[in-house]
Amino acid sequence: MTTSNYATTQVEFFETLFTPSDDLSKQATALVNSSVWYSSLDYKTKDSWSRNRRVVSKIEYSDQGVNTRFVVTSLPTNKVTPGRLYTKKYCPRGQMENCFKEQKLEIKSDRTSTHTFAGNQLRLWFASIAYILINALREKGLSKTELRNAQVGTIRTKLLKLGAIITISSQRVLIAISSACSYKDIFATVYKCLSQLPSQLLMNT
Repeated sequence: MTTSNYATTQVEFFETLFTPSDDLSKQATALVNSSVWYSSLDYKTKDSWSRNRRVVSKIEYSDQGVNTRFVVTSLPTNKVTPGRLYTKKYCPRGQMENCFKEQKLEIKSDRTSTHTFAGNQLRLWFASIAYILINALREKGLSKTELRNAQVGTIRTKLLKLGAIITISSQRVLIAISSACSYKDIFATVYKCLSQLPSQLLMNT
């Protein structure tokens, strides 16, 4: 019996005990454990492809239904298995594209409106450096906070764009934020984490 047929049988059984409803269907299908299958197949389009190509399929079943994805690849099966290709090759590539998108939308790296090439290049450098620094902050300082998976724009808004009084002396820089700041505990945690990192690691970052 396939997983989908198994879930259908459960729904029918529940309907003999309770009044049929959408909630009942969700509760019944939730009893089926989520599962993921990976497989390879040879496929050729009718006109646009000149030859067969390897297609890796991912089929995921959960209480939300069936989710099917396909990836075309030139890597042979004996070099990389279907599951490893999808999770170790394809997904990281998609994550990299998300990073580019995050830098563009949250850091405004596409704001290159000066009249000179050098000026636009400098703006792009600044945006890239800012993204690297905030990403390092997220990885090194926010890993144990509620902002560990936050986007760059959220970190800027909630953690960096704060009203504060800055006092600079010959020995230290004192940042005094409001006692009513909603994220003062996270700010303190980040400071503690960063202050404990080796100085060489901070320079490399």
